[in-house]
Amino acid sequence: MLWYALLVLAVGVERVAELVVARRNGRWSRARGAVEAGQRHYPVMVVLHTGLLVGCVTEVRWAGRPFEPVLGWAMVAVVVAAQALRWWCIRTLGPRWNTRVLVVPGLPLVAGGPYRWLTHPNYVAVVAEGLALPLVHGAWLTALLFTVLNAALLTVRIRCENEALGLAPRRTAGSGAGAAL
Repeated sequence: MLWYALLVLAVGVERVAELVVARRNGRWSRARGAVEAGQRHYPVMVVLHTGLLVGCVTEVRWAGRPFEPVLGWAMVAVVVAAQALRWWCIRTLGPRWNTRVLVVPGLPLVAGGPYRWLTHPNYVAVVAEGLALPLVHGAWLTALLFTVLNAALLTVRIRCENEALGLAPRRTAGSGAGAAL
């Protein structure tokens, strides 16, 4: 259990690092006239993602979820892959990446990196991590609850982001939605 708690803590520290990057990038975007959308759903997102981390450790501890090596190690690999994808997104978007929906008018959408193939690759990482992190140690209830709630949130979030990106220049074929996140 201790190593699992340390893994969840490491993901939490990674999330704090994201917030530091997002704050810096937010200043950059606002200095260039960024328009923010989705302020109402942002606190829900913060609570949901915090709940994921708390739920992972709590369910394993209180429900006595065992570590099943085949599932557990496979899910560790998915968590690592999700982190790699997330940081690829952050690196590709540079100062335009943010946890908030911020669009700088006039900037073209990013069409490189993972945005070459997916419109919202960061959300692929979020979905993968939200399912895999709890399942590393058998916290299936947390995985299920987070996945359902996150699906509802992402429906709102992606709609909001796509509408906000309508403020940006029209996309060309194959371009990604990198202006917002």
